[in-house]
Amino acid sequence: MQQLKVAVLGGGSWGTTVASLVARNTEVTLWARDADTVAEINSSHRNSKYLPGAKLPDRLVATNAIAEAVSGADVVVMGIPSQNFRAVLGDVKQHIRAWVPVISLTKGLELNTGMRMTEIIQEVLPGHPVGVLTGPNLAREIMAGQAAAGVIAMEDEIIVRELQNVFKSGLFRVYTNTDIIGCELGGVLKNIIAIAVGMGDGQGAGDNTRAALITRGLAEITRLGVAMGGKPETFSGLAGMGDMIATCTSPQSRNRHVGIELGKGRDMDEIIEEMTMVAEGAKSAPAVMALAKKYGVAMPIASDVSRVLAGDATASRAFRGLLRVEAGAESEPG
Repeated sequence: MQQLKVAVLGGGSWGTTVASLVARNTEVTLWARDADTVAEINSSHRNSKYLPGAKLPDRLVATNAIAEAVSGADVVVMGIPSQNFRAVLGDVKQHIRAWVPVISLTKGLELNTGMRMTEIIQEVLPGHPVGVLTGPNLAREIMAGQAAAGVIAMEDEIIVRELQNVFKSGLFRVYTNTDIIGCELGGVLKNIIAIAVGMGDGQGAGDNTRAALITRGLAEITRLGVAMGGKPETFSGLAGMGDMIATCTSPQSRNRHVGIELGKGRDMDEIIEEMTMVAEGAKSAPAVMALAKKYGVAMPIASDVSRVLAGDATASRAFRGLLRVEAGAESEPG
C-alpha cells in the first residue's frame, strides 16, 4: 500500500485512539488545541487527560499548528466535537490540498442547522470526498488491545477500500459501507437512547427495562434514519445496533453516564461541568427532535429524554416513552 500522510484533528480520547491505530499503518500527525496535550504526546507518548494509563505509539507526532498537520496530508480525519466542527473546518480549508478525503469521527449534529458533520464538510469543503468512521468503538478498550469492529462509510467504493486499509489495525477490524447517511445517523441518534437507558439505570431499573429501551429505541432511530435517506439494514449493523448496545451498556459511555446522573436527580449543568469529555447526545437532542418533527417521525423515548435535558421534565419517568401510547403491533411506532 502506498504510504499516505494522515492528519487527525482532535486530541480527545477517540481522536487520539484513531491516530494511534493509523500510526501502525502509515504516517500520521495529530492536531490538538491544548499545548500541554501536544507536549505530553511528543515527549512521553501519553495523553493522560483523555486516555490515562495508555501508551501511544512512538511514531505518533502531535502539533498545535493546523497548517503543519493538514498542508501535506493525503487524508484529513475530523475528531472535533460537533459544535466546534465547522469552525475548525474553516481553518482546515486554508491549508488542505484539492481532492483530499475528509473523514468524520463525530457523532453529533450541528445545533443551529441540524446538519450532519458530512453535510458541513460538503458545504465548507466542496469537491472533497467525505466519509464517516463509526461503530461500537470505546476508546479505552481499543487502546488496551481488545478486539473491536468499526465501519467506514463513503459513496466512492474505490476510495473507501483504500481507507479501510488505513484504519484497520490488529484486532480493530473495519468494514466498508456506502450508506453515509445511515452510518452517520446511527452514531448520532443512539446517544439519546443511551441517555434514556442511563436514566433508568440511575433509578435502579432492571435488565428487562434496559432491553426494552434499547430495542424500542433502535426502532425509533431506524424510523428517522430511513425517513432521512438511510438504509434500514444499516441500523441492524455495527453503526446502528452495534453502537447502540455498546453506548447503552458500557460504564465508559459518556451519554449513559449523563443519564445515570440525571436519574439520580442531579442537575444537567452540574453533570456537564465535571465531565472532561463531551456527551454528544445531550448537545444534539434539540436538533434530533427538530428533525423528527420535520420528517413526521414518532420518537417517544427520544422526546422524553429531550424534555428532561431541557429542564422541562424530571428523569423519574425515564421509561414513560415506552408506555406513553397504547401498545399495538410491534412494527408500529410508539
